[in-house]
Amino acid sequence: MAMATAELKKKRYDILTIDPWLTRYEGDIDLRMARYKAVKKALLPTGIKLEDFANGDLYYGFHRTEKGWIYREWAPNATAMHLIGDFNKWNRESHPMQRLENGNWEIEIKGKTAFKHLSRVKVQVTHPGGVQDHIPLYIHRVVQNPDTRCFDGQIWAPAKPFEWSDQRFSPKRNVPPVIYEAHIGMAQEKEGIGTYREFTQNILPRIKRDGYNTVQLMAVMEHPYYASFGYQVTNFFAASSWYGTPDDLKELVDTAHAMGISVLLDLVHSHAAKNVAEGINCFDGTDTQFFLPGGAGNHPAWDSKVFDYGKHEVLHFLLSNLKFWLTEYHFDGFRFDGVTSMLYHDHGLGQAFDGYDKYFSLNTNVDAVAYLQLASELCHRVKKNCVLIAEDMSGMPGMCLPVRAGGLGFDYRLSMGVPDFWIKTLKNCRDEDWDMGKMWYELTTRRPQEKNVGYCESHDQALVGDKTIMFWLADKEMYWGMNRAYQNPVVERALALHKMIRLVTCSLAGEGYLNFMGNEFGHPEWIDFPREGNGWSFAHARRLWSLSEDGFLRYSYLGDFDRAMLDLIKERGVLSAATPRNLWQEQERKLLAYEKAGLIFLFNFHPVQSLKDFYLPVPQEGRYRVVLDSDSACFGGYERISHDYVYTARAQGKRGIGFEIYIPARSALVLERVEDDS
Repeated sequence: MAMATAELKKKRYDILTIDPWLTRYEGDIDLRMARYKAVKKALLPTGIKLEDFANGDLYYGFHRTEKGWIYREWAPNATAMHLIGDFNKWNRESHPMQRLENGNWEIEIKGKTAFKHLSRVKVQVTHPGGVQDHIPLYIHRVVQNPDTRCFDGQIWAPAKPFEWSDQRFSPKRNVPPVIYEAHIGMAQEKEGIGTYREFTQNILPRIKRDGYNTVQLMAVMEHPYYASFGYQVTNFFAASSWYGTPDDLKELVDTAHAMGISVLLDLVHSHAAKNVAEGINCFDGTDTQFFLPGGAGNHPAWDSKVFDYGKHEVLHFLLSNLKFWLTEYHFDGFRFDGVTSMLYHDHGLGQAFDGYDKYFSLNTNVDAVAYLQLASELCHRVKKNCVLIAEDMSGMPGMCLPVRAGGLGFDYRLSMGVPDFWIKTLKNCRDEDWDMGKMWYELTTRRPQEKNVGYCESHDQALVGDKTIMFWLADKEMYWGMNRAYQNPVVERALALHKMIRLVTCSLAGEGYLNFMGNEFGHPEWIDFPREGNGWSFAHARRLWSLSEDGFLRYSYLGDFDRAMLDLIKERGVLSAATPRNLWQEQERKLLAYEKAGLIFLFNFHPVQSLKDFYLPVPQEGRYRVVLDSDSACFGGYERISHDYVYTARAQGKRGIGFEIYIPARSALVLERVEDDS
């Protein structure tokens, strides 16, 4: 009996202690872990490590040999396969592939010069339903044929392989990510598609100067439809040719590392484009090779295909894909897109995750949960300090706890409720009705011991159909009211609240921080990629950096404040500091004050009421001075707060320790305790 009790205690996972509300679901956690262990055991024969299993790219695809080349594919339903390309003048009979075991196919091509660098290739797949040309599954480059407008695979085999110089670079484990979310193609000011090289030359220095230590690259995995924002992936091992060559991307990553900037890939493993000719759908003639059968294999909201995470060959493909991007391109981690869609059979559509029962039910895709656990374990084995961020709005318990503790093993989840809170507040509430209690709750509530990346807006809020925070605040006044030469009350309100929203979000909403490119200086308007409806225009698929550099416009005020804010946040370790201490929260006067990392943050969100002698409670006696305030003239404010004055905090009866301070309407300030002169 004693041994049985000890065994039961031994199996209890830490997640149950970290979150006592999960005690009722201990059996579900046990099932989660049992499935993970069973899948892992099935995938890995004795002696095989997970990182050795995830080597699909080293077996499949095109590889040089001592005698020439070898090409392999996995196509279990195929009855015949033929390699075609410009190397054989697209002859459909001359290069048949040989069927191997387990649905694999292979062809050896003698002669090291059989393929030239940039040779175009495809594979003709014959199956019981017919014949179809496909792009090889593991191809590293895909380009559009200017004559046919179709996409071909391309051999990437330069005479001189890219030489990396970043061997000593690694993300620092205890340094919180301050992330600049960026899209390569729209990162330039020109009306056209930006390139990897232009990003390296023009944007990386800007990211470094502005104080971000991480760049998150969107739309890098190959996608034929540019306007999909990169979320309709067709070729999972190919870096998008929209922006240049694989070596151009490697140069970008290598240069970022030389600047001390980590590079994350916006990874799409939540679904795949349904394209047959360009993508992996129906590669062997069936739509179940990679995807779930029937209606379950079709995503109702995204018009795309849903992976079958319970299929071992699919796990091999996806896990190999993770290792590929970490090793071939030296990415430092991933932001996993659409995790909520992966976790639930209904993809979380229309679900209100208002109770733990929603996480542990028949709606939960346990195969996807096991895949995410394996994915996080693999990534941290391949690159120990890599950063994994989950885009999950459901709040799945344990997402950012170690797998051994019963979690899914991610490092951070996006604080997706925060931008929703800000947009709803700006859209539906008068300034007089802003709820200080709700603001504090939304910015500080998260699962115990699970880290978040806080943000007030990302690319989602910048797309057509929504508005950025600056656009919600200023609307049409942005077109003529941003000139510094004259006052505009709408714009002045917008600037003031824009700065305050960013400061309160950055300091409270997570253990990391994210900003979408251009939003730091209030980039006007929306993102609208070229499409038939806008005459295929690039006018709104670019970033107008000159607005922030024009000395006559107010945009630079916001950019300068963002820079100063990040400098302080990083210098004082605010993101990694302990839980903030709420010092004052008052609905009537729209006040919020808190202590974090030894700094005192004070906000007055009231639209008109400035307080001359607000008594600010602080944790300890001493001398305090302002180190940052949103009202500084250099940030477009009215310069009403002194940085030279020293406030003395003393115990004052029932009011406790504190001091009186002037806090203007619509302003925020940060104070630090200074040592007494000796």
